[in-house]
Order: sequence, then structure tokens, then C-alpha cells
Amino acid sequence: MIKQITRAVFKSYYKSVEKFMDDPMGTQAQNFANLIEHGRNTLFGSENQFDNIRSIADFQQKVPVAAYENLRPYLDKIIVNKQQNVLWDSPVKWFAMSSGTTEDKSKYIPVTQESLENCHYRSGYHMLGLYANSYPDTEFFLGKTLVLGGSQQINNIGDSTFTGDISAILMKNLPFIVKLARTPEEIALLPDWEEKLQKLSDYAVKEDIRAFLGVPSWMLVLLKKIVTDTGRSLPDLWKNLEVFFHGGVSFNPFREQYEKLIPSEKMRYWETYNASEGFFGVQYSSKSKDLLLLLDNEIFYEFLPVGEWDKENPQAITLADVEVGKQYALVISTSGGLWRYKVGDTIEFTSTNPHLFRITGRTKQFINAFGEELIVDNADRALEETCKITGAKVNEYTAAPVYFGDNSSGAHEWLIEFETKPTDLKQFTIVLDENLKRLNSDYEAKRSYNLSLGEPIVRILEPGDFYKWMKSREKSGGQNKVPKLSNDRKYVENIFTFLGLKS
Repeated sequence: MIKQITRAVFKSYYKSVEKFMDDPMGTQAQNFANLIEHGRNTLFGSENQFDNIRSIADFQQKVPVAAYENLRPYLDKIIVNKQQNVLWDSPVKWFAMSSGTTEDKSKYIPVTQESLENCHYRSGYHMLGLYANSYPDTEFFLGKTLVLGGSQQINNIGDSTFTGDISAILMKNLPFIVKLARTPEEIALLPDWEEKLQKLSDYAVKEDIRAFLGVPSWMLVLLKKIVTDTGRSLPDLWKNLEVFFHGGVSFNPFREQYEKLIPSEKMRYWETYNASEGFFGVQYSSKSKDLLLLLDNEIFYEFLPVGEWDKENPQAITLADVEVGKQYALVISTSGGLWRYKVGDTIEFTSTNPHLFRITGRTKQFINAFGEELIVDNADRALEETCKITGAKVNEYTAAPVYFGDNSSGAHEWLIEFETKPTDLKQFTIVLDENLKRLNSDYEAKRSYNLSLGEPIVRILEPGDFYKWMKSREKSGGQNKVPKLSNDRKYVENIFTFLGLKS
């Protein structure tokens, strides 16, 4: 009976996905109208003439594209001055703390009741609907889901206003019946990362775990600990293990390690694209790793073409004008009170019917010190191919430029923590270089004759070095991620200093 009821519910979730896929532009127009209506009664709406907005063109003309720094004065009015109707016309009681990958200080992203229910939770239902549509035989709901959330506990900052990781906020507000199927709240919300890992391990080994939910890099740490603690393989420990719903970082660098940890043909991996700002995409089907853009979650999307990313007044396009194969930076307006907000992620559409895409990197995570325009997608794919050829396995990495010397060209310096080290580091470096050339024509051009860009410099870090470094910065667990590419040497030099290495 439970199976039949649950599967019927999942089918209903998929029907709502079909509805916005059938009418993407109409759905987006409806989102836009709803957002503007709520925004009219706010300080932001008053300052930006929302009463005179009659079209998307009006909106784009009157409201500038914003970074977090532009939003901060409004957030201060809510957080510090306890004002309401500043960015949204219902109370803002939650703020998701998000460090991102390139910011040292926490960002405070507003979360409203509307964005909780109609964006984050609704998109979670879409995830279940899409997954069940590909796997109608699913039974993961008959057991427990192991959830590894963030390390920022819920904090009361006055007037019933709270901060925490988005994962903690979502978990805190879940319906009771949903909480029963997941990691207990008192464990999941523990602020101390080491204590959380141990208690999660102790809890999980006693349960019928059928699904995982979390960030691949941090979940891997937990699963390896469980294997070490128990001395058992995961398929032996959990006979009904079925799926890992993952997001936050690219899964490709970790896939081989997961397949080694879970050598089971029954195991499935399902990608999501969610952040503190909203839940944007979910894997479309079992036959493709492309993500479906979620269109009915009270988000109005805009897209910045490559040439607009760094402009003071960038010109954005709407969903109707996106093209397959082109890079865009994501801009969102949401029922959380974000208006024309630059998320910082870059995507590339692989289809416009339906609107499928893949994440290609971050607008602030790239290396372009020599005109090579290397993005995270290039780096991830090059490393994946290099590992296949050389037999190496990569845990984590970061890369940064080495600038011109008196008698030397520039280069890229890669700090790599290996699960399995290459037998020949020189060969690994050569293969990596060739793969980067193949994937990025600008990189290939700059590497010609070593004139402006020399061969990569690869330095091996010991297992656990990145984890220790992140922990030293109070950025272990949850949505915190190792910055993969940087256009300066700040992170690389910081790692060298922390580990006592010479640069």
C-alpha cells in the first residue's frame, strides 16, 4: 500500500514538471508578474519604480543587475534595523549563510516562507518526480535517507530572526513526517564537524539507509569513515542502498571513488543544482546528466552572455533568447527578495526544448592571466580524462597562475590531492596539458612555443591537506567548497603558508 501511494504521489510531482515544460515562456511570464506584484509594496520596489513596470523590458531598464555588495544595504535594514517590506512584502525570518567559494566573509541570503515552500521544497518534489519517472521501481522511500548538511547551526539574532546554512534552514522547517525519513535533526544540525561525522556514522550503521543527500566531497569523507569504522563494504552494510542525490560541486572528479566504494550496479546518482539563493535545476533523466531548468519555482531567470559578465551595466537576455552551446552567467529574481541578482555561476544550454543545461563554472573562478580563459568545466574534464589515461585518482585540486619571471614565461600551478597518485608525475602533467589544449583553444594558442604560457606545474598534496586547510578557515562541511580556479595566487599562497611549504 505504501509503495502504491508514494509512487502515485511521485507521478503527481512529475505532472507539475510536464506542465512548465509544455509552456516555459508562459510559466516565466507568470513568475515575473507575481514577483513584481509582491515587490511593489517594498522599499526596493519604491526606489526602483515598480509601479511603472509594465513589461520585462521596463524591469530591465529600471532595475540594475546586482551583486551581493549592492544588496547589502537593504539586508542591513532588515537584519540590523529590523525593518520589514524592504525587499519582499512578507516577513523575512531566515537568512542563509553562504560563503560561496571565493568570498572570505559570509553572505546573508534572505529566505522567506514563499521561497522555502514554493522554491526549495517544490523543487525537491520536482527532483523526486523526475527521478521516479526514470526509475518507476524506486523503493528508497521505504528506508532512511542519510543527509549531510552544513556546519552552520541555527542562530537566533533577535526578533525571531535566524541565520544558518540553507541545509539547516530547510531541515528545521521540514514537515514532521518528512523528518522521520531523514537523518535526525539533533545530529544533522550539530555545529562541530568532527562530532557530526562520528554521530552520523554511529547512527547510519544501525539504519536501513537507502539514499544519500549532500555534497559529493563531504559525503565521501563520511562514507570512508563509515567503511573504516565498521570494516564492512557499503553494499554489505546497506543491502537496499539505491541512490545519491548530490549537488554543490561537480560529481565527475568523485565518480570513480564512489563506484569503488559502492561496487553495485543497483546504485544510482542523481544530480541537483541548488544554492542558498534557490533551487534551479535537477537531472532530467537516467539517460543524460543534463539538468532541467526549473521554471515554476517563483524565480524569474535572466542570462548574461560572456561579453557582459564584467560590464558595469550588463545587458541580460531572457529564456526566450538563449542559444544552445553558449556560455551564460545566471541572473535571478526570486520570492526571497533577490532582484536581478548575479548568482556567480555559469551555465551552458544543451537543449531549449526542454531547457536542459550543464553547469560550467563560476564567474569568479577562472584563470585568464594570459588570455587563456580557462574555466572550471575545462579543468574538471581535463583532469577526468587525464586520470583515465594515467590511472590516477584526484580527490581535490586548486590551480592559479604563476606570473612571468625575468627569464621565464607564465604558467599554471596545480595543487592536487590524489586518492591514487600517478606513477609518473611528468607523464601526468604532459597528459593534463594536452587535454587542456584539446578542450580550450585559447589555452592551446597561449601554449604555442611556450611564449606566454609554459607547461603546467603540478604539486602533490598529501591526503587530507585540503580538509585541514578548509577546517583552519572554519569552512569544513556543508556547502563550503575548495576553490578550484583562481585568477590570482591568494589561495595557493595561503595553502603553502598553512602547510609550511615553499612556493
